Amino acid sequence: MRLSRIRSRSAFTLIELLVVIAIIAILIGLLLPAVQKVREAAARMQCSNNLKQLGVAAHNHHDSIGSLPNGGRGWPDAPVYTAVGSPATGRQQLAGWGFQVLPYIEQDNLFKGANTGSIAAAQIQVISAAPKTFFCPSRRAPTVLPPTGAWYGPSGTYGHGASDYAGSQGTNNNGAIAWNDGNSSALVTLVGIVDGTSNTLMFGDKMLDVRYLTQYQGDDNEGYSSGWDHDVIRRTDRAPEPDTRTKGWGEERFGSSHTGGFMACLCDGSVKFIRFSVDLTTFARLGQRDDGQVFGDY
Repeated sequence: MRLSRIRSRSAFTLIELLVVIAIIAILIGLLLPAVQKVREAAARMQCSNNLKQLGVAAHNHHDSIGSLPNGGRGWPDAPVYTAVGSPATGRQQLAGWGFQVLPYIEQDNLFKGANTGSIAAAQIQVISAAPKTFFCPSRRAPTVLPPTGAWYGPSGTYGHGASDYAGSQGTNNNGAIAWNDGNSSALVTLVGIVDGTSNTLMFGDKMLDVRYLTQYQGDDNEGYSSGWDHDVIRRTDRAPEPDTRTKGWGEERFGSSHTGGFMACLCDGSVKFIRFSVDLTTFARLGQRDDGQVFGDY
């Protein structure tokens, strides 16, 4: 009895190969948006956690110092030390809220200038650091802007640690983070948030021009340690917007690389997602600590 030969098949035909490639392309097209959504959800969660840490840090600062961190005096003022290892606090500290919260986000050594031999060295160390709590993963990893000759801080050449978050000055220095004018008005207390801590914005994502994230731009140059400056302060009488690629800076606006809105920490420590479409009157009132106005949903 003769056995019939089984004909072997060595390869796909061209049509079959094209069909397989088309199926793979369709699957990738279906999966890619899902992967991107998962990544953005994870990034938003980490951003929310960062702002939560900053909110808790502000409350711990209040418990320790007696007030929320202030906004500092101005961008030319480097962190103030009375001696190596002894940073000034309260109205005597001219650097802004980003420097003032360091000991409450597990950065006490950086705050005190550990392993430095002079005040200038301590200032350079803190200015050129990049604590990860100040960075939103939807936008960038912790970033030190390239070393450059000093215009802010001691003489020398060093980098500047950036920040993706800003404090709210409200509409005209009437927010939770106040300008340090050397008077008691700089020391905002939780009792002084008369509109209610759950109704007042404290920190949030800041809008930036994402073309320059590794370069210096007008509101991303002094860095997180700066005093009263566009780097670390934003207004609520300007509508929040998505990150830009056309404006060259963030126009003192809150905003983000998130889809649809930005993450914000209120004075009670809670973290909310605020949409870019928020009513501007509502947003302005959310920034003011003592205007006594009722605002709508956001």
